[in-house]
Amino acid sequence: MMVEAKASFYTPKRASVGVVGPTASVRGSDYADLRRRVTAADLLKRRPLWYSVRVAANIGLFVGAWVAFVAIGNSWWQLATAGFLAVMFTQVAFVGHDAGHRQIFTGRRGNDTVGLVHGNVLVGLSYGWWVAKHNRHHSHPNQVGRDPDLAAEVFVFTTAEARRRRGFGRWLTRRQAFLFFPFLLLEGLNLHVASVRELARRRNRTAAAEAALLLVHLTAYLTAVALVLSPVKAVVFVLVHQALFGLYMGCAFAPNHKGMPVVIDDEPDFLRRQAVTSRNIRGGRITDLVFGGLNYQIEHHLFPSMPRPNLRRAQPLIRAFCQAHAVDYRETSILGSYGEALRHLHTVGAPLRSTSAPQGQSRAGASIGRQAESSRRT
Repeated sequence: MMVEAKASFYTPKRASVGVVGPTASVRGSDYADLRRRVTAADLLKRRPLWYSVRVAANIGLFVGAWVAFVAIGNSWWQLATAGFLAVMFTQVAFVGHDAGHRQIFTGRRGNDTVGLVHGNVLVGLSYGWWVAKHNRHHSHPNQVGRDPDLAAEVFVFTTAEARRRRGFGRWLTRRQAFLFFPFLLLEGLNLHVASVRELARRRNRTAAAEAALLLVHLTAYLTAVALVLSPVKAVVFVLVHQALFGLYMGCAFAPNHKGMPVVIDDEPDFLRRQAVTSRNIRGGRITDLVFGGLNYQIEHHLFPSMPRPNLRRAQPLIRAFCQAHAVDYRETSILGSYGEALRHLHTVGAPLRSTSAPQGQSRAGASIGRQAESSRRT
């Protein structure tokens, strides 16, 4: 069940929303206070050396994977290469994400250059489309009608949207918790198609430049695959690579907000809007690497331009601040986060699964009533 909570949130019963506490006049200064503390701790300072090493390592492994691809040749062992490239595509995309938030350089030009190279050229995704979409998400996380990541497309995230589903969408929503991970295998293709569709819609000089970079990626990618592999192996390689890329991307982003409180009306203040709708993933350095820093989702949403390596250092300060100000700070394990997201999807689809039951019960009740009436008459 979903219950309405204060401050215009819908939240699962499990969550403690944490919006009761200071008055509105006091809340307005909470984030400013937190930002002063974070700035004083030098947590917003850029980390050029860290990013230089990260980018160099990623590019080295990325290029090395393609060299191995050519060396292995026309073999089914290339499916292992497809899996490794899926990992590297996602790791490269994480750097593009950081550039989009201006975590790498203080100026826009340097970040945009890194973002275009990593997004359009290396991964084949429109950097401009993604930044615009992702910034809308950061401005209104988990807010119905304003967060593009909450838009009712394949999956829906509120019971109101579920009840509006018709046809195949209604069938899918009943089972969306079970179909979530299988559908992530299509997310890579979805991201590529969305990039092309958006650039075709914009039709300006910037879009034309991005489209040219996407064409460079597509040409190089398909040429390499066609020259090295037989037609059947080439098709299988592309399908496996893109499916695993989409799965990894989806698994990295899904734990962040799915199953967390949904804003349904007026927004709370910035601190609570960002913290209460986000979820952190517990773990160590390996978790940081696998999730590209997105496991510190609360810290990232409160300070999007904070460089990735500083998020771990900022966590104790921000966690303590949230707890002192009665702001819910949700942190769970990797599997626990997926469990919460899937339970939320299952709960949202529950009204559609139960629609036939009341009708059946009514028919049975009417039949029993008629039998009882007939018995009384005889």
